[in-house]
Amino acid sequence: MTTQQQTKRPKGTPGALSLWMQRKANASTASKIRRKGGHMMGMDLLVLHTVGRRSGEPRETPLAWFDDGDGGRLVVASGGGSRNPGWYANVVAHPDRVAVELHGAGTTSVTPHVLDDAERATVWPAIAAAAPTIDKHQRKSARQYPVVRLRPAPVEG
Repeated sequence: MTTQQQTKRPKGTPGALSLWMQRKANASTASKIRRKGGHMMGMDLLVLHTVGRRSGEPRETPLAWFDDGDGGRLVVASGGGSRNPGWYANVVAHPDRVAVELHGAGTTSVTPHVLDDAERATVWPAIAAAAPTIDKHQRKSARQYPVVRLRPAPVEG
């Protein structure tokens, strides 16, 4: 096997430059949420704090969120359509190390719960109504976007 074959990335795998650009964009958006509040394209935004599943490094990802009507927030793991985003893998790998940050409210530890098909079916109509673009992309995608409920973590004492 040649060196080029060994280092060639599979199609669809983000390169180092792409990941660097994504992290810079995430940092910029997270900073904006902290300074001015989080609202973009008609959706409320939060900063999701996770820990890298492989690296163990802290990660911050700005995401649109939707009220679940029961004190929690719903986030959709769309990941550009073709695959689950990195933040989703981090949440699944380290569910005990997840927090959300909202403008003016600080950072709060949360307990994530990936909705099963029945739970997802009950909340998807509200998400689709609030964010028609996400629904449009979901209808075109071959995979079902996971939906994660984030509830404030119980206070240990």
